[in-house]
Amino acid sequence: MPKLLRFVSLDQAAPEKRPAAERRQDLREIYREFKASHAAAQASRCSQCGIPYCQVHCPLGNNIPDWLMLTAESRIEEAYELAAATNNFPEICGRICPQDRLCEGNCVLEKDFSAVTIGAVEKYLTETAFAAGWIKPPRPLRELDRSIGIIGAGPAGLAAGEQLRRKGYRVAIYDRYDRVGGLLIYGIPNFKLEKEVVARRQALLEAAGIVFHLKTEIGRDLSLAELRRRHDAVLVATGVYQPRAMDCPGIALANVVPALDYLIASNRKGLGDAVPAFESGALDASGKHVVVIGGGDTAMDCVRTAVRQGAASVRCLYRRDRQNMPGSQREVRHAEEEGVEFVWLAAPEALLGNGIVAGVRAQRMHLGLPDSGGRQVPQPIAGSGFDLPADLVITALGFDPEDLPRLFDAAELLTTKNGTIKVNPQSLMTSLDGVFAAGDIVRGASLVVWAIRDGRDAAEAIHRYLEQKAVAGAAPAIAAE
Repeated sequence: MPKLLRFVSLDQAAPEKRPAAERRQDLREIYREFKASHAAAQASRCSQCGIPYCQVHCPLGNNIPDWLMLTAESRIEEAYELAAATNNFPEICGRICPQDRLCEGNCVLEKDFSAVTIGAVEKYLTETAFAAGWIKPPRPLRELDRSIGIIGAGPAGLAAGEQLRRKGYRVAIYDRYDRVGGLLIYGIPNFKLEKEVVARRQALLEAAGIVFHLKTEIGRDLSLAELRRRHDAVLVATGVYQPRAMDCPGIALANVVPALDYLIASNRKGLGDAVPAFESGALDASGKHVVVIGGGDTAMDCVRTAVRQGAASVRCLYRRDRQNMPGSQREVRHAEEEGVEFVWLAAPEALLGNGIVAGVRAQRMHLGLPDSGGRQVPQPIAGSGFDLPADLVITALGFDPEDLPRLFDAAELLTTKNGTIKVNPQSLMTSLDGVFAAGDIVRGASLVVWAIRDGRDAAEAIHRYLEQKAVAGAAPAIAAE
């Protein structure tokens, strides 16, 4: 049995990473599996510190030091149960969470000894639990004669649905797409999250009694009013999908595409779907000079997908420097290993071409004074323009919410100035009685782990509302302004 606090004698070791030349050729996940002895040894590096900053900086508040200790002691089933107690999808978070910005980035060992490989151990625990048959569909202790309708089968909706089903509610989840998972399926590439992982969770939720209504768009196939009549409470967990526009000459040229359109096409192709825009070449990077504009995690997904599609060259154009980019530094390292060129401190000035994009005219930037949020503002350097060849330009500037009051034909559904749904911060209820909201549609585009947290919180809020309503009437909605 390995001892704990072995960080002084044992170096950090992640699972083996497939060579860049190999992983460029396919869309499979880039890390191989941890062996049991390696997982236990790496877990034993945990210092079991008095204030677990890894847990403090985890949006789900996962009991990380405790399940690391159990893993080090080879008590794997107990470790998994503890990990799953606060996280509905630990196998997904273990794969796609930016641990370098969250738990591992705040590990007290990080400064001198390198952090514990928390994400890899989390993935190991869940894959071991699945292989051993320990993971069963959630079964409620009693059935309740009340139902919940959830709009959106992404991580927030799925997490809320599972928590509510555990309490005994009848749960129906509605989604516009033909598969469950939202951006887990269509936005995140296979090399970070293979789709069988999401389908496996879907099967568990269906076995638990959750009903999915796919290819059902609220406002088109079913009204919000009808949904409210069907169910005792409704949760809006649609996420945000509207690409943020780029104001730049030449933006209307052919082969200038939003990141999500590009990623959805690639993921659909990988799932075996017919994708006309991909098959015509409009959303296929093969043989092209690709420029991705943006510096977030979505931009990293795009550049690494383009490499795997056989692009002639792939460049990422970002207006700030490496230290100030919002994307994961780990993802940047993976991309560089795979041949992506990063053009730091540069912003597009115009897109060039005659009907179809042929290049990007960019200008160098320097970082000026901080803005109200504390980030230095990029400022153009006069006379610093330069051109990059580009047959495909992908804009990855973030996402904004759709106009849900219009789409849902519910003008009384209040939104913020940014278009997100306004909720009561205590009850998480919207301006409509019995209608709640959670995830990116409330907080704005964010991480999957935050969506899971929001979904869990919304489930508790809905449960409290229905319990209070049964005793003393409806809970108050937020006041209209």
